[in-house]
Amino acid sequence: MDRTTIDLWVGIFVALGFAALLGLAMKVGNLTSSKIGPTYSVTAAFENVGSLKPNAPVKSAGVVVGRVESIVFNSADYEAVVTIKIDKRYAFPADTFANIYTAGLLGEQYVGLEAGGDEVVLKNGDKIAKTQDAIVLEKMISQFLFSKASETDAKSEAKATAPSAVTNELKGGKSTEIGDVAF
Repeated sequence: MDRTTIDLWVGIFVALGFAALLGLAMKVGNLTSSKIGPTYSVTAAFENVGSLKPNAPVKSAGVVVGRVESIVFNSADYEAVVTIKIDKRYAFPADTFANIYTAGLLGEQYVGLEAGGDEVVLKNGDKIAKTQDAIVLEKMISQFLFSKASETDAKSEAKATAPSAVTNELKGGKSTEIGDVAF
């Protein structure tokens, strides 16, 4: 093979590599899967949406039933209002729960809908009243550490205020020791 043929094949493989990377980036960014037909819009208010983004999937029972259209901040209630477009093929009861979940290793967040039992269904422009915010890992870790710190403080306080076996015996009573605390 001459030099120009080798250069041509190298160029083709490089172009295919870039195309594969572009396809992968679009798949990770949810830009390729929009197989939903005509939709209706509903809103849901959350105190914390985490890293939920527009065009994120809306799933029910693991099936994509819609997409997040927009996320805006409501300064009157200090909440994030998420507008969801749901495929018209899927009717959800008015008492549906909207939860924000995290999926996969990349931490993609999506809205999960859990159907209630109401016979009245959501219509265009309705609001989902029952929501659960995104779980923020940093917040959970700080709560865990705070609870452990308060347990340690409570144990040391219990040790300091527990009556000792010596003072109990001086008063003429029996003492029973369990661990570090005398009764």
